[in-house]
Amino acid sequence: MVNTNPLIAQPPQEVPLKDAPLVRVIAQVRFPPILSIEKKEFVGSFQEAIRETYPILHLEQTQGLVLGSPDIVQTAPQLTWRFLDTTNSWRVSLAPNFVAIETTAYSSRSDFIERFKNVLIALDKNFNPKVIERFGLRYIDRIDGQELEDISLLVKPEIAGIVATEFREYISQTINESWFVIPDRGEQIIARWGLMSSDATFDPDAIEPINKPSWILDIDMFSESNIRDFSVETLMSEAQNFAERIYTFFRWAVQDEFLRRFGGEV
Repeated sequence: MVNTNPLIAQPPQEVPLKDAPLVRVIAQVRFPPILSIEKKEFVGSFQEAIRETYPILHLEQTQGLVLGSPDIVQTAPQLTWRFLDTTNSWRVSLAPNFVAIETTAYSSRSDFIERFKNVLIALDKNFNPKVIERFGLRYIDRIDGQELEDISLLVKPEIAGIVATEFREYISQTINESWFVIPDRGEQIIARWGLMSSDATFDPDAIEPINKPSWILDIDMFSESNIRDFSVETLMSEAQNFAERIYTFFRWAVQDEFLRRFGGEV
């Protein structure tokens, strides 16, 4: 019998979606604070390492976001360097205690992981973090309009929940959250899904409010420990494994009609 538990099943073959409703993908590595990252004279060489791809620089005072938490956890305000591409669809963030890459124009797993690798190499060469505390990878899908009306055809009943019932027209917002631990590995997944009302969000840094109701599937996988060695190779392997596990969960959550509706060949 084929194991269909998305936490331990073999990852399915990818079905590319021409019109994927994937609105944001984020990878983040957190490490003990490196105070020189706040000083522009130390950041120049990091910028040069990635400037060909991300030529636009902004300096912001932000509250850091911790990927992989049962709540949306924000840290104390700090200076964060933002490096953007010319389309404003890719962004690298560098702060004293984390580096992240995110996109609203995800094209493939291999492209995202290769870009993430280049950022980690630049971090290693210029700041040599030595150790890390946490690594997280997050995929966020969003549907609205007719697809929202057809939610019961697109996702499994366990995921559609009350949104697929006769109560749908009376629901303003409902968000479900489940926290999973991967057996024998210590890695964790926090999955959030549900109906968002117009102009609402539970995470303004990652999910922009829009002027109509929408349905969100937000899958956040992470590993954390007190301290472990920083290794580009290890993080690349984890990123690949995390992406495969998140995709396995996604495929468990959606029906074949979801894949067809967004341009996949099933």
